[in-house]
Amino acid sequence: MNLLDRLKHAWNAFTDSGGNDPPFYTYYQPREYLGMSSTYRPDRLYLTRGQEKSIISTVYNRIALDVSGVDIRHVKVDENERYSSLMDSGLNNCLTFEANKDQVSRLFIQDIVMSMFDEGCIAVVPVDTSINPKESSSYDILSMRVGKIIEWFPDYITVEVYNDRIGIKEQITVPKSTTAIIENPFYAVMNEPNSVLQRLINKFNLLDAIDAQSGSGKLDLIIQLPYVIKTDMRREQAEKRRADIEQQLSSSKYGIAYTDGTEKITQLNRPVENNLMKQIEYLTSMLYSQLGLTSTILDGTADEKTMLNYTNRTVKPIVRAITEEMSRKFLTKTGRTQGQRIIYFDNPFELIPVSNLADIADKFTRNEIMSPNEIRQIVGLKPIQDSKADELRNRNLNEQVNQEVANTQIDDTTENANENSDNNTLYIPDTES
Repeated sequence: MNLLDRLKHAWNAFTDSGGNDPPFYTYYQPREYLGMSSTYRPDRLYLTRGQEKSIISTVYNRIALDVSGVDIRHVKVDENERYSSLMDSGLNNCLTFEANKDQVSRLFIQDIVMSMFDEGCIAVVPVDTSINPKESSSYDILSMRVGKIIEWFPDYITVEVYNDRIGIKEQITVPKSTTAIIENPFYAVMNEPNSVLQRLINKFNLLDAIDAQSGSGKLDLIIQLPYVIKTDMRREQAEKRRADIEQQLSSSKYGIAYTDGTEKITQLNRPVENNLMKQIEYLTSMLYSQLGLTSTILDGTADEKTMLNYTNRTVKPIVRAITEEMSRKFLTKTGRTQGQRIIYFDNPFELIPVSNLADIADKFTRNEIMSPNEIRQIVGLKPIQDSKADELRNRNLNEQVNQEVANTQIDDTTENANENSDNNTLYIPDTES
């Protein structure tokens, strides 16, 4: 663009008033037409049942981040169920780029996992589709939202979903046939009323109550008076004495009070000895073992074998639950017959140290499993614009030798074909001679 075009078409967000004076910086729309407003993000997930007040939210977030790191794609497979190509569809756009106007694909998958852990069973509702699902089953999904299931019916469910057009959550009734209902694979461990996770949450709540009581500022004193309190008059004297000491402590600048020489005071605001922490540690270890977690995974010091075990036992069951339900509800029978699938791709090179990557790259290229450009993509380098970089061949052998071997094989094949042709030729004698 030349200078005149730049001056004519240039635009700045802070100079567009949208009809307001002074400008409100609203990108063409006056404030009264923007809709409902909120000081916090209204579509954000907030954990319930006290799970956000303990290490449980940390465990949820760690697993949800690892699950969202797995690539989920709408693809086409061949007759052997092997990945063939990506589908150019709105569903694939939701899974790879933008699920809705507020969430990218990875944040959307993370929202699915976090909501599933919190509720036990959630719904993924197609919000915008190319065709009305009531009229035809051959529709494309343009946007999706995670919803909380409120009520169950034989063929329908009532879900609470965020309506991004008006900015609030609404309850709608949708058919089960077009809505992905995803249940937590670890429901017995996390969401059952007497599961390990729920018992651990109860123990944390008790520990929080004890800590709050210890830090309430109470002195917890027992005053032993020099007389026996059995009559009402003695009890009134004891109450008066207790009120007197309270008044001295509250009115004193440094919290000092005096007592009689015959009175004995015992202070109780010391830690109460119980086995609550031991029970919490035991339940935490039980939860980690049942979920396939370790403390090294949470602090990032786990080795390759530990991460592989965690991926196979924890991450993959959750990803399978998501992909299988989406394939069942979002793909028609005709689409599945044509080879459409929703599958996930796990990158096995993420856990490999750089020192071992060169040896693995050599083995993969030498055995004609991956091309150099594919290896460069894993390392993070741009592909080379060379046709040889996309070839599957052994680079350790000379290309000329490979060509000679190929030519020799072609010559041997031709010679064998000629011999077979000569042997199978039928001889017809000349009868005229």
